[in-house]
Amino acid sequence: MESRFDKFMPFGLTTLDLVTILAAITAFAIVFAVWNAATVARDPMRKRVNALQGRRDDLRAGLVAQPKRSRQINKSNESVDLMRVVVGKLKLLQSEQNKKIVEKLQQAGFRSRDAIVIYLFFKLVLPFLLGIAAIVMVYGLNAFALSPMGKLLTSVGSVIFAVKAPDLFISNAIQKRVTMIRKGLPDGLDLMVICAEAGLTLDAGLQRVARELGTGYPELSDELTLCAIELGFMQERRTALLNLAKRVDLPAMRAVVTTLIQTEKYGTPLASSLRVLSAEFRNERMMKAEEKAARLPAIMTVPLILFIMPTLFVVLLGPATCRIADEFVNR
Repeated sequence: MESRFDKFMPFGLTTLDLVTILAAITAFAIVFAVWNAATVARDPMRKRVNALQGRRDDLRAGLVAQPKRSRQINKSNESVDLMRVVVGKLKLLQSEQNKKIVEKLQQAGFRSRDAIVIYLFFKLVLPFLLGIAAIVMVYGLNAFALSPMGKLLTSVGSVIFAVKAPDLFISNAIQKRVTMIRKGLPDGLDLMVICAEAGLTLDAGLQRVARELGTGYPELSDELTLCAIELGFMQERRTALLNLAKRVDLPAMRAVVTTLIQTEKYGTPLASSLRVLSAEFRNERMMKAEEKAARLPAIMTVPLILFIMPTLFVVLLGPATCRIADEFVNR
């Protein structure tokens, strides 16, 4: 039996065909997830530790060797090599905006040297690919029953979306990372207070706190570990702390960095300063939770009016309405 939605389906598919395809994809995804979980034992911290180890090697090489940058191409990754060649021929790496892009990528957690190459490559190629795909689907295969203006708007909209897609992806990654760091920062400060009172130095305290937070807050653990590594290799400790504030675009983290810099400069007690900051951040987090709770009555008003009140009226007024209707019919 044909459905009324069959005329909107592309490639002559029916609603039953679409449901069958979606069910097959879902079943395949479930089987693959179960097989992957049962056969592959992954270490969630191994990838982060390897990335931070590579960052430490880069810092060590940059401090020991000459300041000339090495342009050796990683032969183990052919896809990245191809991207690097395309980006290099177009001289996209020489743009003045690349420094800001690198900062954005670091804030999103992408610290590899190839991150800027991959970003610029997709920023260049994705509009062409998605635009060609949209033109083929709309004009060539006539997949959707659209008017000429609709086809034009679909093609142009696909290109515009492809241009903005890398930036949206990076912005979304930054937002998620900042949110996770904000949640774990009070606990991290409490652990740093304990480490400072135990007599550990700032470097050792950061490493210890990062090790303890590795499971609950991996993003904050990565940043603290990298900061501890930079404190051990950089000539100016202030620069390492400022790099932490640049990587984490968060007012609370900037306050922590400022406190650490003042502690290093003036020799003030680290534990007392961090304890005050931790109390402030916890109060701030509690105030935000209370603010969300205070907005719940206003938010629940719309579902209450749309879903609960009509049902309540039907239950209460339904019998009376039926009785009144019967009385009018009998008369």
